[in-house]
Amino acid sequence: MEAQNENIKSLIIDIREKVGKPVSNRVVVAAIESLGIRDIDTRTDYGMPSIYELADLVYYELTTSEEHKGAKNVKEREALANNPETITTSDYMAVKAKIFARYYSQGIFHLFPVLLQILAIIYFGYSLWTFVGFNNVQSTAVVLGVVVGLVSTGGFVQVIGRQASFYWNHADYVMTKRTVDYLLKIGSLSIFGVLGAIFVCNLFFHIYPYAFLFIVFTYALLIGLLVLLLAPLHTLDQRWVITVAITSGTVVAILLKTLTPMLVYFTHWIGISVAVLVAWIFLKVYFKRLLVEKKAKSNLEVKPALFLYHNYKYFLYGLSIYVFIFVDRMLAWSSDNNGPLPFIIYFEKNYELGMDFAILVFLLLAGVLEFAIASFSKFMDIGQKTVSATDVSKFGKDLYKMYWQHVGMLVFTGLAVFVLVYFMMFASWGYSGQFHETLSDVSVTVCYIGGLGYLFLGWGMLNSLYLFTLGQPDSPLRAIVLACIVNFGVGFVLSRFVAYEYSVVGLLVAGIVFMLMTSRAVAKFYKNLDYYYYAAY
Repeated sequence: MEAQNENIKSLIIDIREKVGKPVSNRVVVAAIESLGIRDIDTRTDYGMPSIYELADLVYYELTTSEEHKGAKNVKEREALANNPETITTSDYMAVKAKIFARYYSQGIFHLFPVLLQILAIIYFGYSLWTFVGFNNVQSTAVVLGVVVGLVSTGGFVQVIGRQASFYWNHADYVMTKRTVDYLLKIGSLSIFGVLGAIFVCNLFFHIYPYAFLFIVFTYALLIGLLVLLLAPLHTLDQRWVITVAITSGTVVAILLKTLTPMLVYFTHWIGISVAVLVAWIFLKVYFKRLLVEKKAKSNLEVKPALFLYHNYKYFLYGLSIYVFIFVDRMLAWSSDNNGPLPFIIYFEKNYELGMDFAILVFLLLAGVLEFAIASFSKFMDIGQKTVSATDVSKFGKDLYKMYWQHVGMLVFTGLAVFVLVYFMMFASWGYSGQFHETLSDVSVTVCYIGGLGYLFLGWGMLNSLYLFTLGQPDSPLRAIVLACIVNFGVGFVLSRFVAYEYSVVGLLVAGIVFMLMTSRAVAKFYKNLDYYYYAAY
C-alpha cells in the first residue's frame, strides 16, 4: 500500500510536469497512457481498478490541492523564464531569416562527416570503409556488409528519433536513457539475427564462400553498431559528436593504412571500432552527468508490447527507406545481361560511381529539410496563438503557402547540386583530374537519372516529416512501401530486358510515386491542420 501511494504521488508530479493544470480528466487519461501505463498495471502499481479512476484521482489532486493549484508544466515555465514577446506579422520575415540561418547552416554543417569521406577518397584513395584499390570481389563483400548493416538497423534508427524524442521533449531524461538503451540492445541483437539468417541460408544454398561472408558480416556488424550509436545524438542535439567520432575513426584508419603493413580490412575495422567507441563512451558519460544534474527519477519502465504498438509504423518506414535506397543497386549487380556473374550479387564499378555522385543530391538537401521542419513547427505554434477561432481555415492556408516555399527551396537546391555534381564529374579538379580517367557513359546516365530520383525522394521525405510532426505515419508508410514495390518491379524488368544500368529508372519512377502520394496526403493534412494539431497534443 505504501509503495502504491508513493507511485501515485510520483505520477501526479509526472503529469503536472507534462500538462501543468489539466483542463479535464480526459487530458490526464491521455497523459497517463503516453507514459506507457495500461489498465492492467493500475491495480498492482497504483491500487486503482482502471486508468480512468486513476486519472480522476490525479485530476482532483492537480485542480484542488494547494500544492498543485496553478501549476505549470516544463514548457510553460521555460516560456515564462524567457519572457517571450508576441510575434507580429511584420516580424515573420525576421523570424524566418533567423530560423533559416540556424537550421539550414546546421544541416549543411552536419554533413561534414560525409564531406570528410569524400575528401579522404580523393586525396588518399581510401576512407573509413572504402578503398579504390579493392577488386570487384572485395568491393562486393564490403558494399554488401554496409548494405546489410544499414538495412538491419534502419527501423531502429527511425524509432530512436521518434520515441526517445518524445521523452526528451517532455524532459523525462530517465525514460530517454532507458529508451535509448533498450533500442540499442534490441537493435544490436537484430544485426546478429539478420547475420544468422544469412548464414543459415548460405549453409543450404552455398551462395558465397565462408571467408567472403566473414568479411561481409564484420563490416555489417560494425557499420550497424555505428549507425545505432550515432542515432541518439540527433535526439540529444549533440550531433557534433558524430563529426568527432567519424573524424577520429577516419584519421586512425588512414594512419594505419599509411604507416603499417596491416591489411586494408583490418584498418577499416579498427577505424570503425574507434568511431563506435567514441560514440558509446560519450553516451554513457552524457547520460550519467545529465541524470545527476537534473536529479532525474522515474518509476516508468519500457514495456515492449506497448513500445511495439506505438512505434511499429515508424520502424517499418525507416526500414523501407533503406530498402528503397539499395533496391536498384541489388538489381543492377545481379543482372547477367553481360554474361554470367561469379556471385548472385556482384559489384559493378561504373554503376556504383554513378550512384555515388547521384546520392550527393539527396545528402545536400539536408539543410532544406532541417530548415523546413523547424520553420513549420515554429510558425504552427505562432499560428495557433494568433489565428482567430472564427477563421480556422486560415491556420492551414498560411502554413500551406509556406510549404510550397519550402518545396521551391528544395527544388532550387537540388538543381544547384546538379550543377555542382556536373563539375565534380567533368571539371579538371573533379573526378577525371584526381583519378586520371573519364567517367563511362553508364556512370553519367546512372548519375543523372539517379540524382533526379533522389530529388523526388527528398521531396517525399520532406512531406513525410511534416506528417510525422503531428503523429500521422500511415500515409508515409503506405507510400514508401508501394514505392519499394514499384522500384523493384520497374527496375527488375528494365535491368533484365533492356540493360542492367536501367534499374535506376525504377528508383526514379518510385521516387515520383512516393512524392505524389505523400504530397496528396500533405494537401489533405493542411486542409485539416487545426484538427491534427490538437489531436496530436
